[in-house]
Amino acid sequence: MKIATYNINGINARLPVLLRWLAEESPDVVCLQELKSPQERFPLKEITDIGYHAVWHGQKSWNGVAVLSKYDIEEVSRALPGDSEDVQSRYLEVMIQQVVICCLYLPNGNPFPGPKFDYKLKWIERLAKRAKTLLSMDVPAILIGDFNIIPTEMDTYKPEKYVNDALFRKEVKEAFSQLLEEGWQDSIRQLFPDQQVYTFWDYFRQAYSRNAGLRIDHILLSPSIQDRLIEGGIDRDVRGWEKSSDHAPTWIRLRNISKNG
Repeated sequence: MKIATYNINGINARLPVLLRWLAEESPDVVCLQELKSPQERFPLKEITDIGYHAVWHGQKSWNGVAVLSKYDIEEVSRALPGDSEDVQSRYLEVMIQQVVICCLYLPNGNPFPGPKFDYKLKWIERLAKRAKTLLSMDVPAILIGDFNIIPTEMDTYKPEKYVNDALFRKEVKEAFSQLLEEGWQDSIRQLFPDQQVYTFWDYFRQAYSRNAGLRIDHILLSPSIQDRLIEGGIDRDVRGWEKSSDHAPTWIRLRNISKNG
């Protein structure tokens, strides 16, 4: 099973890019973030026409997450537990082939300090609590999406530039590290332990051509499926396509993860 995450940065504006990438790479499951589309404007027909089921949680102008799959999708939740008043569409939990897949778009948090950063920390606390619950259930699970967290200095082209950025603050790096300490595996770093690999390049200052990037899109695996990790990568060239997102698709491939597997 090939599973990918892609911050699409506006699904309707980037639909030709998305459809081209899906046709060329044919992932089995795709988690999308930043749909920037209300629920009723999700391009379902175009998605189903190329062989994917879809579950999505839209929001006008901002946020929005979706899961596309060649397999049937069972929706579990479209809200991260812990705050019934949070109306931002940033989380979608589904079951596919007996695997819990948590598609997330973690808050950016800038500017630091401020209420947006406070919201980010609270959101991370809620995610950590859900992650602990999943571990206690001992089910195959994946936390996947745009975390808006630069885990280490290796994950940015210029660490000193981001010292007081909400993506690189010690509080969020420690929270990410805590997830790993509790048993989640950073699959991309597992596959590329000593290599600088990026998933995001800003639109400004020719960041892509200079490879001035960040690694902020992550795929974390629960212990029960870590030994099924075969390969993975970042489709960096997609970032260079015309009218593309400022993120690149990030993916892994797992051995059969069904109960009969």
